[in-house]
Amino acid sequence: MAKTKEQKKEIVAKLEASLKDAASAVFVHFSKITVAEESAMRRALRVDAVGYTVAKKTLIRRALDSLGHKLGELSLEGEVAIAYGGNDATAAARLIHEFGKKFANKLTILGGIFEGKIVGQSAMQEIATIPPLAILRAMFAQVINSPRQRFAVVLSKIAETKGL
Repeated sequence: MAKTKEQKKEIVAKLEASLKDAASAVFVHFSKITVAEESAMRRALRVDAVGYTVAKKTLIRRALDSLGHKLGELSLEGEVAIAYGGNDATAAARLIHEFGKKFANKLTILGGIFEGKIVGQSAMQEIATIPPLAILRAMFAQVINSPRQRFAVVLSKIAETKGL
C-alpha cells in the first residue's frame, strides 16, 4: 500500500532525528533474510542501543540531503536499511558486520556516516573490525602495566639466582 505524503514526511523526520543523534550510522544491504532472523537481529541490536530502520532509498536520500550529507560515490543498491546509534561509535558497524558473517551473504555494509562524514564500504568495514570500547580500555591497561610486570619478574629472577 502506497504511503501518503504525510507518512513519508514522518519517516524522513524520524530518519533525520535518528541520524543527527547517532554517533555513527551504517547503510546495510539485505536480501533473503527471514522474519525470524531479522527479529533476532533487531533484539540483539537493541541490547547495545543500536536502532535498525528499513526505508525507501528516496526517503533516506531526502533525510541525508536535509542534514547536509551528499552520497557522492556511495551507491545504495537493492534493499537498504540503516543501523544507527550504539553505546560507542563503532557499535552499529561492528554488530552489522558480525550478523553479516552469521547470515552468510544476506547482509552487507554499503557505507555509512562516521564522525559526521559519509564514508564508503571499505572504510566502514575497517571501522567494524575495531574492538568495543571496554576491550580497548583493557588492552590499554595491559600495555601500561606490561613494563612494571616485566620489571617485577626480572627482579624476582635476580633475587632467586642470588638466593635472597
